[in-house]
Amino acid sequence: MTVATVLQLIQYVGRRRMAKLVAPVARRWQPYSRLMIDRDYAGWTLDIEAKAVAAVGAALRIPVVAGAWQDYCRQQALYCVDQFVLLNPPDWQQHRVGIAYYHGLPGSGPPEFDQVYQNLCRQHERLTRVQVSHAAMRDVVLDSGIAPEKVCVIPIGFHREWFRPPTAGQRQRIRRRLGFPEDALVVGSFQKDGVGWGEGLEPKMIKGPDVFVSAMRQLHARVPTLHVLLTGPARGYVQRELTAAGIPYRHVHLRTYRQTADMYHALDAYVVASRQEGGPKAVLESMASGVPLVSTRVGQATDLVQHGHNGCLVAVEDSEGLAHWTEQVLTQPAFRATVLAGGAQTAAANCYEAQHELWRDFFTPMVTMP
Repeated sequence: MTVATVLQLIQYVGRRRMAKLVAPVARRWQPYSRLMIDRDYAGWTLDIEAKAVAAVGAALRIPVVAGAWQDYCRQQALYCVDQFVLLNPPDWQQHRVGIAYYHGLPGSGPPEFDQVYQNLCRQHERLTRVQVSHAAMRDVVLDSGIAPEKVCVIPIGFHREWFRPPTAGQRQRIRRRLGFPEDALVVGSFQKDGVGWGEGLEPKMIKGPDVFVSAMRQLHARVPTLHVLLTGPARGYVQRELTAAGIPYRHVHLRTYRQTADMYHALDAYVVASRQEGGPKAVLESMASGVPLVSTRVGQATDLVQHGHNGCLVAVEDSEGLAHWTEQVLTQPAFRATVLAGGAQTAAANCYEAQHELWRDFFTPMVTMP
């Protein structure tokens, strides 16, 4: 039974009647024989990550079913892709539960970060596994008192078949389609950095949209042919500020996340200006796509990026550093070549396919392995 089928049945039949329909099926399952993946169905990064983990589970020959089953069965394995499920921890029906805890430093501002972490401290014994994407967040999670063997560092991966360097023809076609001049030097920013799912005129400060705009202002003064390519929802703040600064840009609304791969083909550099991150996914996606990465010291960039070897790292809020090192990868061919070569090696070692054994270790105490 597919995810869509389960959700449609719940909607039209009702939860009580649905339980009567599916309970006979679930009762035939042996304890801890199924892996349920809890998704957010928003079609953006967390949803992509949940589907990728489901595919890894299937590749490991674990029977994977939709997270919608969790209320209709007992004693199975449940993976939650978003730690914010801890805001209101459900009754997990005696399931063995693993969660991803990507970001949200307690004491850093947003009250929900504190609430989630407090609930982790209270309920970590209920969890079988916690996935973190980098060492700094591992240390934060360990401070909750959780048993160290429960915490696994697995970077947020990427689809190797989607993200590849473009051919000369691909690069030329996408840049023409987007309307960039031939001499344009294009910097990318593909994320959601506005509050809510509307225009995003109120900046989500944790994502550093103000830092990004400041860096682009400084870079534009040094690189007059600078253009910016934006994707992602709720980018209104960045669009407004780039317009005010006289920096040309394009914002592309994508129908599917997979189309992000085409957008990398138009770039000369990618910039991460965040104050906190779990990933971002762009760290490995840009490396795999043959695009030099310049990032603040956040998320898995802190573990994966070696400054000057496979990318560039600067301190959080260092807009001048972002501008300087972006200028270097745009204008210094030898330095650019070094960064691209190192990035390709890092990406190859961290695609989803390369992570199978890490995920096998993660799931072993949760579900009966074949």
